[in-house]
Amino acid sequence: MSVGRETRFGRPLHRLASAVTLAWSAHPVAAAGVFGIATIMGMSPVALAWCTKLLIDDLTAPGQGLALWALGGILLVTGLSATAQSAGRYMYAELRRGVEIKVHSELFAAINRFPGLALFEQPAFRDRLELAGQAGQAAPSQIVQGGAGIAQATVTAGGFLVSLAMLDPWLLAVFSVAACGTLSAELRLGRQRAGMLWRMSPARRHAMNYSMLQTDVQAAKEIRLFGLADFLHGRMTGLLRTVGRGERAHDRKEFRVQAALALGGVVVVAASLTLVVLRALTGQLGAGDVAVALAAVAGAQNSLSALVRQVADLSHVLLVFDHYHDIVNRSRGQLAPGDEAPPLSSGVALRDVWFRYDDDHPWVLKGVDLDIPRGSTVALVGLNGAGKSSLIKLLCRLYDPAQGVVLWDGQDTRELSHVSLRERMSVVFQDYMAWDLTAQENIGVGRVEKLGQLHLIRTAAERAGVHEAIERLPDGYHTMLSRIFGVGDDETAGVLLSGGQWQRIAVARALLRDDSDLLILDEPSSGLDAEAEHRLQRRLRDVRRGRTTLIISHRLSTVRFADEIVVLREGVITERGSHAELMRRGGDYAELFRLQAEGYQTEVASR
Repeated sequence: MSVGRETRFGRPLHRLASAVTLAWSAHPVAAAGVFGIATIMGMSPVALAWCTKLLIDDLTAPGQGLALWALGGILLVTGLSATAQSAGRYMYAELRRGVEIKVHSELFAAINRFPGLALFEQPAFRDRLELAGQAGQAAPSQIVQGGAGIAQATVTAGGFLVSLAMLDPWLLAVFSVAACGTLSAELRLGRQRAGMLWRMSPARRHAMNYSMLQTDVQAAKEIRLFGLADFLHGRMTGLLRTVGRGERAHDRKEFRVQAALALGGVVVVAASLTLVVLRALTGQLGAGDVAVALAAVAGAQNSLSALVRQVADLSHVLLVFDHYHDIVNRSRGQLAPGDEAPPLSSGVALRDVWFRYDDDHPWVLKGVDLDIPRGSTVALVGLNGAGKSSLIKLLCRLYDPAQGVVLWDGQDTRELSHVSLRERMSVVFQDYMAWDLTAQENIGVGRVEKLGQLHLIRTAAERAGVHEAIERLPDGYHTMLSRIFGVGDDETAGVLLSGGQWQRIAVARALLRDDSDLLILDEPSSGLDAEAEHRLQRRLRDVRRGRTTLIISHRLSTVRFADEIVVLREGVITERGSHAELMRRGGDYAELFRLQAEGYQTEVASR
């Protein structure tokens, strides 16, 4: 099979098979019920047409004794159709729910299999992820509905086409040619619509971003302070107009094509009815034959139109569903098994590490060599943009270095499983998360298996200096830390913490992992005042004693007691040593420390 034929025919069949398999695996009983009932519903119009023919033949030519049987058949088919409709709605709802859960479960399991951050920072991947999410929400019910509709329309169209062939083979030929032409045109329109959606996805994603910003609590302050409402609203509506123009152009094309197809359908029906009437006038068809022929012409036209429309719609849904399959398939094998990360016995090291976020951007780290011996505290300092946070991401294997290696007890971390390596770490990120959860849960997510052990969570909060603040909340550790989501039947709004309190919550979250081998603290006290910072640092010194720790801070008073201080400047290590050694050298560190000390002295003198 050529590439073109594989693309044109193989992929749609593969998509359809995947969709049917997905529906069956989600709810086998409901899937069988939906398609079984669709078959019954599809046979009903054909059965009614033939029962009607038998009834008319017996009434026009008495003596055959078929009238009562035909009437009973009509009543039976009518009753079965009414019952099948009710059962079909229930089965369809069951299957839709099962497929929706299955698709969402698979999609987000796939997303979570991507171990790093690189893909999530690629705009094209974000666009595909957006379409995959939309497909995951809408496609399941559309696939089920479309599949059942195709099954029903196929049975009805097949029955009526067989009826037409029995009456006149030419009728079958006319309808078959017309249906093939219509189907080809509709499938082409479906492919073009899927392409249009892909081209419009960046604009739609940007529009959604501006929309969410206008309802975001965090953004609301600056939107009102700086008068950004009209600016954001204008950006959003401008992008939506761009999307609208793209959709409108395609809708107009669809209208022209489908109007032409509808006129063609009228011509086919007119020609078929004319042929039936002429054969009846010449005595070739009886009254019952004319009745079934008229029902077959109308039924074949309607069912073929429905079949073409259902196939085209399903083809479009499956094209969009390709984004879902791409995400799911691309994620397979992402979490390679790797070796289990052993307990840290000697330390962590970086050897000649070079890193940049992509080939179009400058190097963030340039040949970095760093040792973090087990049980020691190493501090990393430097100006903004020096590469400190990027180094943390490499340690956590959120990225891998472009050159060089990160070593865990001498073993390249790329040979270790992501999960086991991260299990041995605890991190306070500078851009920590403020989860819309209770205080207990906000700390407990640091080690989810301890989520229900309140005494352990309280101990972590005490070490971080936030226990008393939590106890003063309306419901203590059960207080919802959110103004977006409520609690209880009356949806009572939660509580918002101050920046310093949130930071200590993040520290408590990290300290809950008291069994971790490596503790990483990225600006753990940047949001605290001097007094709160002093108290937190004193607690952290007790926690760090004997633990392997990496500290990153702009406040050099925080790092002066580290075993080694490493100065990073524009991705290169320029100095390393103890606080006393670096001060004696009078280099970058000594200059930064002097400037900060002068700032504190000036602040105190001005009071």
